[in-house]
Amino acid sequence: MRRIQFFEKSLGRDPGKTLLLLCMGLLLLVMSTACTTQLAPPPVRPTESAYLVGPPDRLLVTILPAPEIEREAVVRPDGRISIDLIGDVQASGRTVEAIGAEIEKRVARYKRDAHVTVSVAASVSLAVTVLGEVRVPGTFPLTSETRVSQAVGLRGGTTMFGAKSKVRLIRTNGETTQMFIINLSKIENGDLSSNMVMRGGDMLIVPPNVLARIGYAMQVLLFPFQPILGTASNMWSVSRIFIEPGR
Repeated sequence: MRRIQFFEKSLGRDPGKTLLLLCMGLLLLVMSTACTTQLAPPPVRPTESAYLVGPPDRLLVTILPAPEIEREAVVRPDGRISIDLIGDVQASGRTVEAIGAEIEKRVARYKRDAHVTVSVAASVSLAVTVLGEVRVPGTFPLTSETRVSQAVGLRGGTTMFGAKSKVRLIRTNGETTQMFIINLSKIENGDLSSNMVMRGGDMLIVPPNVLARIGYAMQVLLFPFQPILGTASNMWSVSRIFIEPGR
């Protein structure tokens, strides 16, 4: 009963005035959303790209047939690794497939029918950031090849207020910044065409959906003197006080 009285006081003593304010707030929200949609840059079609090695990544190099040679090589600051029989190999800025192909070609001079595989053992220097409507926003290092869906999963997945079809991947390469629009819902349904490989320095942002935006607007109207909560999920935790009996 006390909670109901508190909620009524928050709305004010004039229900008609409060309803008018709510309608005006929702109208402003719809108008601002429409304007944002018109001004936003057109979505960029994601292009598949493989993980590029960089210092000080650790690579696992395996050379077959017997006697098998297996070495863990650290990419030096000059971008090279050292391999038995052939010496230095350029690794930075290349895929593991390209590195393996060069090693295999050069090893073939000394080892008949050589077959080389290269994999990333650890990529401790590279990190990505995941923000927005995820359960545990933050930054984590890339220790292996990681795709968009895996990056979101490592931060606990999206909240119920996340706009999965409008996930933004922001990538900076020197002075150039690109933004890709990722449809996480399609990835979850089996369409992996936009499940891009993450690179060091990438930023993933899961924006709030329409329900969350309406919630933000209502919070401003009902509690104008309180700071806006960090995410819609935090706001949902507060709102449960009013809608769940017995709390």
